[in-house]
Amino acid sequence: MEKDRLKEAVFKAIFDRRSIRRYLEQKPNKELIYRLLEAGIWAPSGLNNQPWRFVIVWAEEIKQKLAALTRYHEIVKKASVLIGVFLDKDRMYHQIKDHQSAGACIQNILLAAHASGLGACWLGEILKNEEKVKEVLSLPKEKYELAAFIALGYPDDQSKRASRQPLENFIIKEI
Repeated sequence: MEKDRLKEAVFKAIFDRRSIRRYLEQKPNKELIYRLLEAGIWAPSGLNNQPWRFVIVWAEEIKQKLAALTRYHEIVKKASVLIGVFLDKDRMYHQIKDHQSAGACIQNILLAAHASGLGACWLGEILKNEEKVKEVLSLPKEKYELAAFIALGYPDDQSKRASRQPLENFIIKEI
């Protein structure tokens, strides 16, 4: 019985989670953000190499500088906290697999944020300015590869959830 309830909770979290782009002024505490990152690091990775690394951005002046590097500047400026997700090039062994692992890590963080009452948005467009991002964050250019940013905060977003196409539109064939 308990197992079925937990299984349903996982499906509910997956189906209910959505990208939140507006946040209340209340900031989540550091322990909660660390808990989200802990969920992230439990994502699968090839050879269990765990290549992800994080930069947690609380400082308003850094958020302002990062906001200037993306067309989604309002989301970045208004987020209570930003998490930069990077890949440690010294830990990587296969670029595609490591990027897939980073995606799994990010999804874990998004689901954990949703389960914790936070809103989150996966931001990838800023990748086009990766070198400038590393400058703003004072990161060595050669050591880390930017995977994404996650904007986080308590949701102030009442917009409707985006819909999905029917499952049959995605199945190429069943053999």
